[in-house]
Amino acid sequence: MSASTAPIAPPVATPAHPGVRGPSLSRLTAVELRKLVDTRAGRWLLVGIGLVSVAIVVVQLWVLADDEQTFTAFFVPQLLPTGLLLPVLGILSITGEWSQRTALTTYALVPRRERVIIAKLAAVVLAALASVLVTLAVAAVGTLAAKAMGGSGDWSFEAARLFHAVVLQVLGVLMGAAFGLLLLNTPLAVVTYLLLPTVWAVLAGMVEALREPARWLDTSVTMEPLFGPEVTAGQWGRMAVSVLVWAVLPLAAGMVRTLRREVS
Repeated sequence: MSASTAPIAPPVATPAHPGVRGPSLSRLTAVELRKLVDTRAGRWLLVGIGLVSVAIVVVQLWVLADDEQTFTAFFVPQLLPTGLLLPVLGILSITGEWSQRTALTTYALVPRRERVIIAKLAAVVLAALASVLVTLAVAAVGTLAAKAMGGSGDWSFEAARLFHAVVLQVLGVLMGAAFGLLLLNTPLAVVTYLLLPTVWAVLAGMVEALREPARWLDTSVTMEPLFGPEVTAGQWGRMAVSVLVWAVLPLAAGMVRTLRREVS
């Protein structure tokens, strides 16, 4: 009597899958830059910033005296409306994921949400830097036009003004992004960002006890020196305190909220 044994199947090797790498931070930033112009609101906001800058220079060519039509005179007034609109762009960049209901797709493709947030912040900072370049270009065209029309056309310009303009626009757009991260709702974030400074300024004007804190906490006061060529050490200190309160703290709290919020 003979015994037979069943053949033993060779072990099946588990296929080795190389580790899948996520998109790089530069690629994510490029995607977020594209998102800034993909939506109708973001696209028209950017167009509006450019049109406002052009409109200001055109008006100045008609109302300024010939000797006042200088590069600096064309450059500085553009900073205020641009500084008011850029934070709204920062808000839209953050809250758009939730208002457009794309957060589920975005965070499914990039599970590490902090990388997406960093890319969004980098994108709006680049947009702020680009706005300064646009301001320079429009001011240059205005200076050339002034010279052609018999105005001064003076090109004198303090380098410190350019640095201050960059600081002003970058801080502004980051504050807007901070409010967007904290509230995660576009209308609420926009209204809150625009309303709080007004309420604070009114209260500081009415209540004498708030006037001294306003010198440290009211960003419309602390950032006003950035429109000029010189900023003292004390002014930088007060600006740092206001930025800590209105940008750094909301940004940190908003980061925690976004990382913990359930995406549905």
